[in-house]
Amino acid sequence: MPDRVLHDTHDHLIALLDSAGVDYRLIDHEPEGATEAVCALRGHPASEAAKCIVLRVKVDRRTTRHVLAVVPGDRRVDLDAVRSLFAARYVGFSDPETAERLARAVPGTVLPFSFDPDLELVADPDVVAQPKLYFNAARLDRSLLISGADYERLAKPRVERIASPAAASEPEPSASASASASASASTAASASTAV
Repeated sequence: MPDRVLHDTHDHLIALLDSAGVDYRLIDHEPEGATEAVCALRGHPASEAAKCIVLRVKVDRRTTRHVLAVVPGDRRVDLDAVRSLFAARYVGFSDPETAERLARAVPGTVLPFSFDPDLELVADPDVVAQPKLYFNAARLDRSLLISGADYERLAKPRVERIASPAAASEPEPSASASASASASASTAASASTAV
């Protein structure tokens, strides 16, 4: 993805926050996109991070939608919950190219905001309930802190229960491994493509 697009996404976010008069704080840190690692750099628990995953939702044979699922950083996206929410036949991780195009960000920098009309935004209620919500600001070396209430007011996500507990010993799959994941009846998933 061209640096210009990434720069534009960061600038678009900051302009949105400034125009709304929202209190926020920028945090510069070493480049990092994995949730647990960037939370350690920023000095907060993973539960205060917004983990953002781009999903491919096959409603039927002819209808595919893309959803930006936002869950707390210490949780996983429950693919079955998303499948039920959209009455879909299949839910899985979007391929990396589509995810980057729709999110206008590379893995590890995906914002919990959608600036593309083809990317539907769904956030877990535990995200918007956070007094402090951290996420990478479309850059691996810069994060942003905002309140969950301000996030909900600006991003206007559909708020639905889409998170499930993360398995303690299970590492997050890489973005390429995530692209081939599918939703089975007992599958809940996470990816390191966003924080």
